[in-house]
Amino acid sequence: MEQFTLFVSNNAVLSAAWVAIFLMIIFTSIKMKMSPIKQLSAQELTFLVNRKDGLVLDIRAEKDFKQSHILDAKHISQEKINNNDFASLEKHKDKPIIVVCTAGITASKVANQLSKAGFSQVSLLKGGMNSWLNASMPVAKK
Repeated sequence: MEQFTLFVSNNAVLSAAWVAIFLMIIFTSIKMKMSPIKQLSAQELTFLVNRKDGLVLDIRAEKDFKQSHILDAKHISQEKINNNDFASLEKHKDKPIIVVCTAGITASKVANQLSKAGFSQVSLLKGGMNSWLNASMPVAKK
């Protein structure tokens, strides 16, 4: 214990950085658990689509969407997202909507926008389209 105390006192900046990182991990974990937006695996996405008539909403660029996308996914343009124009999704307001981006990073912003717009069951694909492809799940190509 004495060595630990000596290390902390001799390396205050390093110790403070470790404490800050630890607290950020705890904060992020709690925030994810408390969020109404859930992160789903590829298998959970498949379950929602097949059993609960979920809608996969692909927010990637049109070019990427045309190259390959999740079967029956609906594409929405960045322009509509920026303008909060979700009118084309109104009939899916009470159904599960799963937002998919390339790596699972930008989907959270769109999922939050949908949630604020009154969509009740919004989720996102953890890891985005990359995780879908890594799980060897089927894709459609236009």
